[in-house]
Amino acid sequence: MHNLHAVTIAIMAANVLVSLKGFNDNAFFDRYKFSIGSIKAGQKDRAITSGFLHVDMTHLFFNMFTLYFFANVVINWFGPGKFLIIYFISLLGGSLLALFFHKDEPFYSAVGASGAVTGILYAAILLNPDMPLQFVFIPVSFPAYALGIGYMVYSIYGMKSRLGNIGHSAHFGGAIGGYTTTLLFKPDLLVTETFIVVLLAIPIVILFALEKMGKI
Repeated sequence: MHNLHAVTIAIMAANVLVSLKGFNDNAFFDRYKFSIGSIKAGQKDRAITSGFLHVDMTHLFFNMFTLYFFANVVINWFGPGKFLIIYFISLLGGSLLALFFHKDEPFYSAVGASGAVTGILYAAILLNPDMPLQFVFIPVSFPAYALGIGYMVYSIYGMKSRLGNIGHSAHFGGAIGGYTTTLLFKPDLLVTETFIVVLLAIPIVILFALEKMGKI
């Protein structure tokens, strides 16, 4: 599983190189990070470039660590071309949802590959919902779909309570990107994995229902 495909290595290398540049060049970091005010002023490239910047080595490591474990699941099903499409749609989906929820906060900013990586994670969950996942230091395995639903519910809570210095909306937007693109590429999942598809859709419906009611 962990013999990485060249496309995964390329994505990881791009994240490492751009992040290292950002660590050592504040002007570069500030120019390419996600920034509501700057995007609304016309610098729309930030919606993509911000996904290759990270705050520090820990932030970078955890995103690449997650990608390391789940990229091959998606590549083995779809091939490297569709993997890249899912990755970048998820990245863009994370930025668009962050823009939607923070559009009236001109000083809101964010960085990280979390949206793209979360999209790959959710694509992998849809494709292999029963694969066992285990948290570090917790000797108990969970089916992948349970983690998926739990994480989306946690992201809703994080968005509602502004929990921590975390871009919950980008994570959620990335998950939606991975979820919808995977179903577009493999619509028979609607038949073969109907229960899982519906379960993973419930937090998405809840999020937009709460937004519509003005509760998030």
